[in-house]
Amino acid sequence: MNALIGASRAIDALNERVGRTALWLVLVAVLISAGNAVVRYTFSVSSNAWLEVQWYLFSAVFLLCAGYTLRHNQHVRIDILASRLSPRGQAWIEVVGTVLFLMPMCLLILVLSWSPFVEAWTRGEVSSNAGGLIVWPARLLMPVGFALLVLQGLSELIKRVAFLLGRAPDPVVRQTGPSAEALLAEEIRRRKEAEDA
Repeated sequence: MNALIGASRAIDALNERVGRTALWLVLVAVLISAGNAVVRYTFSVSSNAWLEVQWYLFSAVFLLCAGYTLRHNQHVRIDILASRLSPRGQAWIEVVGTVLFLMPMCLLILVLSWSPFVEAWTRGEVSSNAGGLIVWPARLLMPVGFALLVLQGLSELIKRVAFLLGRAPDPVVRQTGPSAEALLAEEIRRRKEAEDA
């Protein structure tokens, strides 16, 4: 079990690094979008390549951060039943959900997305839009993103099983203190009061 927990930590570190790096692509996409809009409206010059770069960057953020999001337990869940269960009950739901739903879906998409990438790579496929970009980098994001999600799913499975066996703490115990949303709400309230004063 110690080796599996070590592997889980390595996977967590990988997805943490990839996620934190990919988050910067949001800024790059915003800057490209703003620059493209300024050039288009100021000089009446534009290119489909700039639009496609934005799409590629959005896809990269979405796909490369899926494992990072799972690592931080931030995927959308409907906790009507699970929230009423004990931590062990919640861990069992996560184990069953990961084994029966998350892993098969991710593995299927990973396998099915590899062929389109290889085909785009070997054919040197280019976007059908005038001035469009090569397609294979966007197609590569699918298998890479889902591979990272599969790895993180394995890591989460290891952590839940270790918790159920009494070999690790509950992986979903949140840090004490207010959530990011509560801190934001407090800051908005504080600024509103300052403006009113």
